[in-house]
Amino acid sequence: MSETIDRIIAIIPAAGVGKRMGVTLPKQYLTINHRAILSHTLNAFLSHPNIDKVVVAIGEDDPYFKELPESEHPKLLTTIGGKERADSVLSALKYAEQNNSSDSWVLVHDAARPCITHDDIDKLLDARQEFPQGAILAIPVRDTMKRAGSDGTIDRTVCREQLWHAMTPQMFQLNILMNNLERALSEDVTITDEASAMEWANIQPGLVSGRPDNIKVTHKDDLPLAELYLKNNG
Repeated sequence: MSETIDRIIAIIPAAGVGKRMGVTLPKQYLTINHRAILSHTLNAFLSHPNIDKVVVAIGEDDPYFKELPESEHPKLLTTIGGKERADSVLSALKYAEQNNSSDSWVLVHDAARPCITHDDIDKLLDARQEFPQGAILAIPVRDTMKRAGSDGTIDRTVCREQLWHAMTPQMFQLNILMNNLERALSEDVTITDEASAMEWANIQPGLVSGRPDNIKVTHKDDLPLAELYLKNNG
């Protein structure tokens, strides 16, 4: 690959308020081991030798980010995010394009997924040879899957063969992801992650098997589990 394409930028959408956590503080600023969840997440990318820049999309009136020790890191850039995750990602992509080559690779990662390891980042980066169209970290579904009916009962059992749990980072070339995401949003397409924008554009991202401890902190019960995983990972 060319030197230009080898440039790697991490995108962290962190403008959300974490409504499902039921707390007043945005969940990315809740602490694990005396550090904000977002600090753990940022450190994983800022400390990775192959990540050139980290762009964080924060809320317009965010008073917490500047208090993080990582906020002054020389590899870190910030921009203002949007109402939804996809809006924040698009804002960060546009900002990254202004400051980097448009054919750089971007790794979009959830702010509240603090247990990401360098090993999984390396696996995803290595997958560029096999999946030049881009790829995501994911894990195969292991449990029996049920589809619920409208009354809260089981409607049917879903075959778990070839089903995967999507995770992040999700890796694509900057200009391609930015264009497809912008087009999809302009047509009011529901975008749940970056891969869904690529799928909408008839691109099939690769699946890279990641670690199951790369969990997303969504509910309060996830906090002690994330703390355990972070402790085990050093």
